Amino acid sequence: LDLSFTNSSLWMAIAVACAYYLVMAGTRHKALVPGRLQSAVEMLYEFTAGMLRDATGKEGMRYFPWIFTLFMFLLFGNSLGMIPGSYTFTSQIIVTFTMAAVVIIMVTGLGFYLHGAKFLGFFVPHGAPGWILPLMVPIEIISYLVRPISLSVRLFCNMMAGHTMMKVFAGFIVSLGSYYLVPGIFPMAITVLLTGFEIVVAILQAYIFTVLTCLYLNDAIHMH
Repeated sequence: LDLSFTNSSLWMAIAVACAYYLVMAGTRHKALVPGRLQSAVEMLYEFTAGMLRDATGKEGMRYFPWIFTLFMFLLFGNSLGMIPGSYTFTSQIIVTFTMAAVVIIMVTGLGFYLHGAKFLGFFVPHGAPGWILPLMVPIEIISYLVRPISLSVRLFCNMMAGHTMMKVFAGFIVSLGSYYLVPGIFPMAITVLLTGFEIVVAILQAYIFTVLTCLYLNDAIHMH
């Protein structure tokens, strides 16, 4: 059994440490008129709380610590990957799939915990005639089981594709700049634009993964 401490493990630990430090530092000296750090933490807190409240209602707010932790972990994991020489662990499919699988398992377990065997009714489309249920129920089950795949592949592909594209254009800067200075400026300009775009993607993908988790949580709580 290989238990090596990999680059992925290292940057996961760094992401956790950064998220912990930001929240602790921002709430250590709470003031009526918040400073920049406290404002940033409060903004992240309210943003996540609003996202969860809109998706699940008041009933889902008891699960806020889980959702906030997930969002902060992904936000720092994606963002730290933009630092030159760093490592983006969310660009590994095994990492994103494990996270997605844990989300679906926890949501499914919660559904059975809250509703018991009635949660199986989630796979029966409301209002569907009885004669079509033998076809619809397997389709609903398959679509539910595909959730961790779609959730993980979306994050993995976006992070990996963006970083790969940046690496390709960065290689053009070196190869073209070694012979002709002026042509190397064009891929450099594109790389700068891609860097800004990737920062937006990093934040957006953390939001998408989290908001989909909130929607799945809503299914477990309200069964619709």
